[in-house]
Amino acid sequence: MAYNITLIPGDGIGSEVTKAAKIVLEASGVNINWEVVEAGEKVIEKYGTPLPDYVIDSIKRNRVALKGPVTTPIGTGFRSVNVTLRKSLNLYANVRPVKSYKGVPSRYEGIDLVVVRENTEGLYSGIEHKVGEDAAESIKIITRKASERIVKYAFELAKKERMKKITAVHKANIMKYTDGLFLECAKKISQEYPEIIFEDMIVDAMSMKLVQTPQDYEVLVMPNLYGDILSDLAAGLVGGLGVVPGANIGDKEIVFEPAHGSAPELGSNIANPTATILSGAMMLKHFGESEAADRVEKAVVKVLEEGKYLTRDLGGNTGTIEYTKAVIDAIE
Repeated sequence: MAYNITLIPGDGIGSEVTKAAKIVLEASGVNINWEVVEAGEKVIEKYGTPLPDYVIDSIKRNRVALKGPVTTPIGTGFRSVNVTLRKSLNLYANVRPVKSYKGVPSRYEGIDLVVVRENTEGLYSGIEHKVGEDAAESIKIITRKASERIVKYAFELAKKERMKKITAVHKANIMKYTDGLFLECAKKISQEYPEIIFEDMIVDAMSMKLVQTPQDYEVLVMPNLYGDILSDLAAGLVGGLGVVPGANIGDKEIVFEPAHGSAPELGSNIANPTATILSGAMMLKHFGESEAADRVEKAVVKVLEEGKYLTRDLGGNTGTIEYTKAVIDAIE
């Protein structure tokens, strides 16, 4: 069986890390037909937008995409490509697994958690305006529908992955209506899953606990802004965004992608493709190709643990191409 997948190389290091992921996934033995479409800064001159309609059409047609980082030029009036994709495709769940890997410099060991972030509302709704000349106002939107949907997704994920505990993160002690509604929905949904431990935690306390004892947590579910911040914090616990995969998930379409930026200043054959490769492994798992996904992840783990082929951000001097080859050679 062949899978049709939209491939968006992106800008800067995007073309290199997506190429690395592409050839690693192909080396896993899974048959993939890639439909390559361009988005980001490089297409603005030709199409007048960083996100041409044909990109969204391709994702809707194939239902699955692997995307590299894209650049949204500052001060040009163009909306973020990532935000536009999430809105256009209703990709309501941002899922970021965070795991410790031996060989990756870090202060911690034994971290294995998932940050599940509501992706469509909260303070990122973009409803804001000036109030006179000396003030501005941003409106936070929290709905029952979106809150119940993201919490239910988190519980289903925990159930599928045999995780035992979910922590709902909020600030309901201060924002009693908005975060209060989110917490109310989380408690309601938790009653449908008595086999899974449920707890809630205020976001500032969660920040402290993640730094103190990150090993105590398995699935964290939270509104948009908190998820944006804490998912990066969690990535910092295991070596940075270069080793953390991600996905933006909707009812119909899914976009798998690393969370790091396009780093156009980095130069060629320097970038770490691990996060994109692991995002590809998540994609294989989504297709039900669990054995192939495991082979890819185990190959990455082997290369990282051996420490012979580490990219610069991980303390080595191996290039993107050489690292990718090492991962392919480690696939069993």
